[in-house]
Amino acid sequence: MKLKNILIVVKDMEKAKQFYQSIFGLHMVLDNGGNMILTEGLVLQDEKIWKEFLKKDTIPENNCCELYFEEENIEAFVEKLETLYPSVSYVHRLMTHSWGQKVIRFYDPDGNLIEVGTPAAQWEKKE
Repeated sequence: MKLKNILIVVKDMEKAKQFYQSIFGLHMVLDNGGNMILTEGLVLQDEKIWKEFLKKDTIPENNCCELYFEEENIEAFVEKLETLYPSVSYVHRLMTHSWGQKVIRFYDPDGNLIEVGTPAAQWEKKE
């Protein structure tokens, strides 16, 4: 068995596509009208379709899972995020874990949790 995609629910497909393209450089691979596959295996699904299948409401900012990205130049990433999306909702701004990894956590426009951290090769152990 092989994990093929990660699907997140979005209210506005175009807005979500623009967010993931401008912030993470992900591009559309396939648009099935309500389901859009982006590079790296991320799938955006229109909230209306999700609700139709599940017969349940979505809960933004539910903190049950996160999308994790790694970025070598995290300070430049944070600057880009703050410039392009100044009203982004943060869980926490850039911080350094005890093991030396720099991370930032925030929500996409639909309340999906995202973490961006530095790769392990850059971690500097704090004493």
